[in-house]
Amino acid sequence: MSQDRPTAAELLAAIADFLREEATPVLDKADPRLAFQMRVAVNSLAILEREARLGPAADARETARLARLLGHDGTLADLNRELARQLREGTRDERDAALMEHLEATVADKIAIANPKWR
Repeated sequence: MSQDRPTAAELLAAIADFLREEATPVLDKADPRLAFQMRVAVNSLAILEREARLGPAADARETARLARLLGHDGTLADLNRELARQLREGTRDERDAALMEHLEATVADKIAIANPKWR
């Protein structure tokens, strides 16, 4: 059960902000190796925050695209398994424009979560 406020995404953002703005500068002076590890942790928290905030909508879009592509409804996991099977069997390949549009949109959503500065 999720809480009302602060949301999971808000909590993760607040923790990341504190660690980035308050703790990391102190560690830069005291222990550069630990400061680097802190930056890795802060980046991980930022990914988790974006996943909590953006992930459900991205999953819904992916599920809808897969349902259109495959011609039936199902869970995201089941639809992805079916698509993977079709790719392995050669039923679908890169010549399928609808497949390529789906893959490009899916990758764009994943990058928006993992590293939004990439584009």
